[in-house]
Amino acid sequence: MEELAGMQEGIITLGRSLPEIVLPAYFPADRSEGQITLPQSGKWTVLVYYPADFTFVCPTELADYARYHEKLAGLGVALIGISTDTVFTHKAWLDAEKMLAEVKFPLAADHTGRLARRLGIYNEEDGTALRGTFVIDPEGVLRAQEITWYDVGRSAAELVRQIEAFQFVAANPGVACPAGWKPGQKVLRPGLELVGRVGEELAA
Repeated sequence: MEELAGMQEGIITLGRSLPEIVLPAYFPADRSEGQITLPQSGKWTVLVYYPADFTFVCPTELADYARYHEKLAGLGVALIGISTDTVFTHKAWLDAEKMLAEVKFPLAADHTGRLARRLGIYNEEDGTALRGTFVIDPEGVLRAQEITWYDVGRSAAELVRQIEAFQFVAANPGVACPAGWKPGQKVLRPGLELVGRVGEELAA
C-alpha cells in the first residue's frame, strides 16, 4: 500500500493504476464509522467526489446515485461518495438532509485532500474538491473520469451506461462501443476495413 506521505506525487491519469489508500469513512447502511480501502480489490470501483457536505447541488447528486445504487451493485460495482469533509460531518449531513434518506453507500473522508490532489481536482483556495467521477477497473486501473465545476450536477444514469459499456469491452477484447451504446445494441470492431464505413456498419 502506498504511504499517505507519498500521495503528493504526480497526477493519476487515465490508464494508470490508482495507488491503494485507506481513508476514514461513514457507512450509512448501519450508521457506523470505520475505514475503507480504495480502490476495492477485485471489483469495479466508482469514486464520486463532491465539493462539500451541507451544500446545495451535492444532495441532489447523492440522492440520484442512491437511486441507481442497487443497479450498480448488481453490476459488481463498489460505489463510494467522497469529499474533503470528516466522517462526523458526513453523519450530521445525512441525519439532517431528508433528501439523503436512501443513501446507503459509504462516504469516505479525504479531509486532507491528498487523494483529491493526485486526481487533479483539489481546490487549494478553499480546501474542497471539484465534482469528479472516477471509474476504476478490478485491476485498479483508472478507466474513466468526469470532472465538472461546482454549479452543475452529474447523471447517475449515464454512469450506469458507461459501466455497462466498460464491462462489455473488457469481456469482449477488440470491440468498441459507439456513443450512447446500451446493452444489446451494435458494437464496432475497429480495423482498416471499417475506416470511412462506421455509419454503414451501424445502420446495417
